[in-house]
Amino acid sequence: MKQHGQSHAPDIEWLHALVADWQVIADLSFADLVLWIPDGKGSFIAAGHARPSSAATVFYRDITGKPVEKAWVNLVSEAYNTGEIVEFGQLDEYQGVPARLSSIPVFRRLNFKSGTDITPSPIAVVTKHTNLVEAAAPNKTRINLAGLGDKLLEMVTYGSYPMFSEQSAPRRGAPRVNDGLLHLDETGAVVFSSPNGISAFHKLGVVGEMEGRRLVEITDSLNKGKTNVDENLPMVVSGRSAWRADIEGAGSIQSVRAIPIFDGDEHTGAILLCRDVTELRRQERELITKDATIREIHHRVKNNLQTVASLLRIQGRRSKSPETLEALSDAERRVAAIAVVHDSLSEGLAQDVNFDEVFDRIIAMVAELAAAYNAKVTNLRIGKFGRIPSEIATPLAVVLTEIVTNAYEHGLANRTGHLTVTATRKAKKLMISVADDGVGLAKDRVLAGLGTQIVKTLVEGELRGKIEFLADKSAGTTVTVEVPLA
Repeated sequence: MKQHGQSHAPDIEWLHALVADWQVIADLSFADLVLWIPDGKGSFIAAGHARPSSAATVFYRDITGKPVEKAWVNLVSEAYNTGEIVEFGQLDEYQGVPARLSSIPVFRRLNFKSGTDITPSPIAVVTKHTNLVEAAAPNKTRINLAGLGDKLLEMVTYGSYPMFSEQSAPRRGAPRVNDGLLHLDETGAVVFSSPNGISAFHKLGVVGEMEGRRLVEITDSLNKGKTNVDENLPMVVSGRSAWRADIEGAGSIQSVRAIPIFDGDEHTGAILLCRDVTELRRQERELITKDATIREIHHRVKNNLQTVASLLRIQGRRSKSPETLEALSDAERRVAAIAVVHDSLSEGLAQDVNFDEVFDRIIAMVAELAAAYNAKVTNLRIGKFGRIPSEIATPLAVVLTEIVTNAYEHGLANRTGHLTVTATRKAKKLMISVADDGVGLAKDRVLAGLGTQIVKTLVEGELRGKIEFLADKSAGTTVTVEVPLA
């Protein structure tokens, strides 16, 4: 945003907060809202647009990014220059749609914790466009909602809206105007309730009319004897803070959100939005239970795999055949690599893993082989693997375990050298290069061993990727793997 020829970061942040929470105003006002900011050339440009879900829109095409219409320049400029709300003197018409138009200056509160100081001049202007073609006949609900919309727009001019210091945390099932609304006075008593608002509280077990009753007392009676009550609920239903909370009763769960109303700096009431989230909360609880179950399964699989690896290790110690010992050691290492992936999956909710952490653990595990092969190796990882799905992580862990093991065993045994692993992540594929500066492999030995055959089978079969071995007796061995992520 440009104002007085300079960029004001706090103003931009304030306008972002306004646009993030002005759908409520559009729905209450039954009107389109357009945010206008100075373009630095003496005019204005549309920086945001909210269509009402409660009425017909004036703008069937997005107006954001367009310069202000010539017919509106004086209206927007007057609100911007005077800091006063301005009503259009005549009916407006936009692309054949008649509308009623008004202009509201936007001020930023300088200190929300104390005082009423605001910016000396507006930082932007909001225009309200009410479609008159499909305007419904006035009724009690519409008149009350439109009046609340006007109150919030007045708060925009006082720097009291949005509630910048008390932004409600994002949460599934956020209430909207059409879901249900209650208007509370400064004491927390219900002044008006929309039909959906009444229905919402009837579902909770509230009997009778809502108007004239204090909402705190109503919710206290609903929660009597309960121990698991949302701690934010008293502040929300009193209308004192712009927070959210859940109310439970009669097998129903209602999500409620409070929007305090101020006249200047005086608290005069609140808007309470409510929405039935019974099914959403049930699904969330089921997901939490399923996630916990899945994590426990991964944990047990990891433990079982570690037990298998331990059994292979014990069996290897009892073996007198070098070939058998090597085969058991290889099997133990492969099982341990899979266990690392399941261990990572058991720690989080998502069914994907941070493969950088997995690979670092694999390197640490395989690096113990260096001493057995009398290799002094410096490991280096370049780039990041990122998070990848578990169905890719498991075979990839085995693949890299085999490749790194082969580098220690065949390329760097009895040598001092380097092992460099480079990961390049793109939108739809992961490219990995494992390079050592060891003795290299003869071309006829590339796929001669069981380990390289396993690697090739996993990459081309399980991962549906590509693998290439580049061996040079003077420059070591490089193995490149390309895995599709889509």
